[in-house]
Amino acid sequence: MATGPEEIRQHIRIYLMVFASLAVLTVVTVAASYLNVALPLGIALALLIASVKATLVACYFMHLISERKSIYALLILSLVFLLVMLVVPLLTNSDMLQSKYVS
Repeated sequence: MATGPEEIRQHIRIYLMVFASLAVLTVVTVAASYLNVALPLGIALALLIASVKATLVACYFMHLISERKSIYALLILSLVFLLVMLVVPLLTNSDMLQSKYVS
């Protein structure tokens, strides 16, 4: 818990930096939606940006950054699921799946 005014200012500065980072990443998300890329690559890009934003929220606003011991297993598990979610759209060929069910 913050004990003095300087420590409170430091916490406020951190929260403002996280807010600014989230605002910039929101602009990056909107800009990325206008990119003309393949759908699987677009999904992977959106998931990557969203995972960075979710990590910032979880670490700072949910105060998980100070949990050192128990959080590592959860972070590794989350990273595995993130990699699966990023790889599956890239490996899926939507044209092949569409032609298989249209015929």
